[in-house]
Amino acid sequence: MAWEFLTVYWREMIRFTRFRTQLLSSLLQPALWMAFFGVAMSSNFNRFASSVPPPAGVVPVDYLTFMAAGVIAMTTLFTSLFGGISLLFDKNWGLMREMLASPMPRTHIMLGISLSGMTKSFIQVAIIMAFGLFLGVQFFPGYSPARVVVSILGIFLFVGVFSLGFLLFSSTISMRLESPEGLQGIITLLTLPLFFVSNALYPIQAFPPLLQDLSIYNPLTHLVTGVRYFALGNEFFVVGTNYSYTPADILLSFAYLVAFAAVMYAVAHRTFQKAVVT
Repeated sequence: MAWEFLTVYWREMIRFTRFRTQLLSSLLQPALWMAFFGVAMSSNFNRFASSVPPPAGVVPVDYLTFMAAGVIAMTTLFTSLFGGISLLFDKNWGLMREMLASPMPRTHIMLGISLSGMTKSFIQVAIIMAFGLFLGVQFFPGYSPARVVVSILGIFLFVGVFSLGFLLFSSTISMRLESPEGLQGIITLLTLPLFFVSNALYPIQAFPPLLQDLSIYNPLTHLVTGVRYFALGNEFFVVGTNYSYTPADILLSFAYLVAFAAVMYAVAHRTFQKAVVT
């Protein structure tokens, strides 16, 4: 049947809601990060940047609002990279052998896992935005209700494509490993460079030239760019830096994420077709 992947999707969502510790930690961690790190750093950065006036006509943004988009990206990255770990549990418990031997196309397994991971990311992003507004994050400044809806849909579109790419990447690695510890080691190795060599926390203009070049090829940078464009507008001023985005810039970032997801799909498809679980 064409909708067999929904079985895998529904199973993953049931697992997500039943494991209360995982559910609460995945929802509370980004909120706590924003509440403690964001609020503390916001006061410092705002004080340091107060001597630099914004250009005329440009909306000034505080650091907490600037960082909130980075927290959305960080949470999406962590959720997506850990999305493939359920495949490792299925392999260890013998369930993957049964799934691969079933008439269900193997691509439906990775699609079900990926769609469930995207749904989890959407839930977390919605909670982060709501909690951020409660803390004083100034998303959607002066937006009309219709523009707010369009902006939220734009954020979800960027989050969905980014999440899909890294979920497929995580699934590919999981199908090649035998233990969850191996996946956790790879995730630990990847998350810090991806997160800090991006514009999630700081303006990349302050980076050394080499890191600036690397950040351009970092998918997380393009996700944060898209989120800030929809949440803050096409021009704003923060931490002494003026940000200005054109529609062409956003389309280029989105195209980069689509290309990344397409490459990860091709790699994951090849891996699943050749997978052998004994």
